[in-house]
Amino acid sequence: MRHFLTFCVAFVLMAFFSIFSTFIAEITDVLQMRNRNLSISFNTAGEELIMSWSPIQYPCVYKIETMSETTGYVPNAPRYHVLTEAETISASYIVPRAPIPTYYSISARGIFNEIFKTKAAMANPNFPIPPRPISIFHYTKENPASSKPFLIWHTVPNAVCYELEILSAPPEYEGGTKLSKLYHLESTAKIYTNGYQADLTPYYKNYAVVYWRARALGLHKEPIGEFSNAEPIYIDEKIPEPNAPLINNFDFMNYKPLPMYPVYNWIPINGAVKFEVELISGNDSIWRKTTADLGSCYDDFRRPAGVYYWHVRGLDAENNQVGEWSDIEQFAVKDFGKGVTAAIFGDSISHGGGAVSYSPRSLEYSYATYIDFPVINLSRSGDTAHTALERFENDVLPFKPKNLIISTGANSLRDANITADEIISDLTQIMNLCKRNDIRPIFLTLMPINPENIQYAFHTETDPHWHDKLVTVNSFIKGTDYFIDIEPYFYDSNGNMNSKFCIDGIHPDLVGKMLIGEVINQNRHLFRDVAHR
Repeated sequence: MRHFLTFCVAFVLMAFFSIFSTFIAEITDVLQMRNRNLSISFNTAGEELIMSWSPIQYPCVYKIETMSETTGYVPNAPRYHVLTEAETISASYIVPRAPIPTYYSISARGIFNEIFKTKAAMANPNFPIPPRPISIFHYTKENPASSKPFLIWHTVPNAVCYELEILSAPPEYEGGTKLSKLYHLESTAKIYTNGYQADLTPYYKNYAVVYWRARALGLHKEPIGEFSNAEPIYIDEKIPEPNAPLINNFDFMNYKPLPMYPVYNWIPINGAVKFEVELISGNDSIWRKTTADLGSCYDDFRRPAGVYYWHVRGLDAENNQVGEWSDIEQFAVKDFGKGVTAAIFGDSISHGGGAVSYSPRSLEYSYATYIDFPVINLSRSGDTAHTALERFENDVLPFKPKNLIISTGANSLRDANITADEIISDLTQIMNLCKRNDIRPIFLTLMPINPENIQYAFHTETDPHWHDKLVTVNSFIKGTDYFIDIEPYFYDSNGNMNSKFCIDGIHPDLVGKMLIGEVINQNRHLFRDVAHR
């Protein structure tokens, strides 16, 4: 009898809330909340982009989805991939940083139900067409520059490098792809990140203000889009010159997990030909590395859970310090001691990065960013199938993944000294280690490569028999219990890696990484216990 009464009460309450929710929904329809259009605007505040809208005159919580558009190459894939979600009771929102075209959907939830959702996604205005850089730092009369200022701009997707021009006056016309004939002072096309320290000492005595603009270039120094709008630089020679590298936090996603093998990025200082990075834990210096790369440094180790600090300084050819150490930057590694549902294990293709100049710190060049369920990235750049095998126990087992996406062997294809049978042997041992530790191994087939582009980008030869090796290895992968076939999507008409997906011949760029993520999403049924959208 008691159970019957409990059931009756529960049934009545459910019926009441159903009727009440319907009543609320009808009220919101009468108020035409579902059919209204929000007046949405975007404004910049420093390097932040703020989205604002006309508030709904009804108590509600706003949900904002930040999305990227999918590639269109995978059948039945949704139009957008949700990068992140957030809720607010305010009618404004600081847009999450994303150096790719992003779109936003706003919905409003009342007491019991959704009362509004935008009919179309709003586009981020920081990605004009044709593409052009957009300045982040502004040097005005009220905020003048030193004679050696850092010039910083939003990245242009897939830009390999940038050309920057200094002018004595605004150009003859804005945009375009040609240097100014009348006002050109100097230019350089050797900028491989989204910032540059200019040296204006030759000009400040003759010009109270000079101008700068930048354009993005591709692998062959061909223009990608147009020059940015010319920005004035008001100069005050009394302001101290920056004398340390500038930590590059501009445009980097900060709401997605970083790879377990960190990468450190900065804007270089004038006069330095190499850089030294120091990693600090607590009060102890635990690692140092010197690199000739002018904007990034790859950590040699996977860092365990904890809080870390790092900084960078410039060096000359004789290892003398140039300027000072940069500001200290902090990052944290989450504790995954209880295990994870899915992890990625592979080489630089999985570690991340692309378009020659982007490191794995640029998470838009990681296919993990476009997977619809949580994953951690245990990949390491430079791995062969064998070196991946060698670090399996130290780098995979501590995380106890239920599923392991395995993508390694591309560097082995390039190496004429490594045979297909050796690659298969290494992959077989990785698979057996997974099975012995209750990990589901899910292989990605190897993608084609483009030897001509690899030679141009990295000045390295490729085994002429790479494709025969790929066919043999992929036949093995397709005979395993769990695999995802990404190979067919990436060929050009000559049987090589298609340049529209991959500029440098081996590391897929934005669309290529998105495509890999979308194909993985289409195969979610292979994974154990993953959350489904």
